[in-house]
Amino acid sequence: QDEIALLERADVSYWVSKLLLVLSSAFSYFILFFIWSLIYFVYHYVAKSRKQQMDTLQLESLVKELELKTIKAHINPHFIFNSLNSIRALVDENPERARKAITELSNILRSSMQADKSEAVAFEKELYIVKDYLALENMRFEDRLRIEYKIDSNTLVLPVPPMMLQTLVENAIKHGINKQILGGVVRIISTIRDNFHELSVQNTGYLNGHVSGEGFGLSSTTNRLSLLYGNKAKFEIKQVAPSLVEAKVVIPVADY
Repeated sequence: QDEIALLERADVSYWVSKLLLVLSSAFSYFILFFIWSLIYFVYHYVAKSRKQQMDTLQLESLVKELELKTIKAHINPHFIFNSLNSIRALVDENPERARKAITELSNILRSSMQADKSEAVAFEKELYIVKDYLALENMRFEDRLRIEYKIDSNTLVLPVPPMMLQTLVENAIKHGINKQILGGVVRIISTIRDNFHELSVQNTGYLNGHVSGEGFGLSSTTNRLSLLYGNKAKFEIKQVAPSLVEAKVVIPVADY
């Protein structure tokens, strides 16, 4: 009987050991399955999140591009009409100069159409466009318009948003010089300070407690800078002297 009892206990121990082994193997498989499932779901979650981020970035990029094109579409017609008015004023007074002005306008329009193909152009190219525009306006204002340039040659290669300087100069003439009986000065200043490109347009005039020329021209400058550079760039217009207004754009050089 003792031998039978001993055999029974040995048999029970054997089956208990087998059961523990099976349970241990099952638990190991469960752990492995759990870990694999966790990795699988984490991978797909990360992949899905990354795709959503890419889709969001692409959408934001598309919206940004459309906004920039919309702004440019508003700038160019305004510039064209002002230039044509300047030429029209010359036709009877000086036909030869009017023909030259038409050639200048053609150059400006050609550059303007090319500017629509990019978000930035070399400052030197932008300056050429503005000089042609000022040549047209100088015919209209004659001695009432004096033009000065203070250009750091190192800034000529720096990219700037196309037609931006043109907008500032146009605003300076329309809301500054045009309102002065004796006319005044338009001064263009371009320098580099603390790794920022500082581009200023000064004109004789007064703000009278509000932004001179407030409207699409200056608001478009603010919008374009925000779209292109975020909060790294800034635009301001202020009275810097009793009869002198300055519009200044500051763009980070490091972003080019």
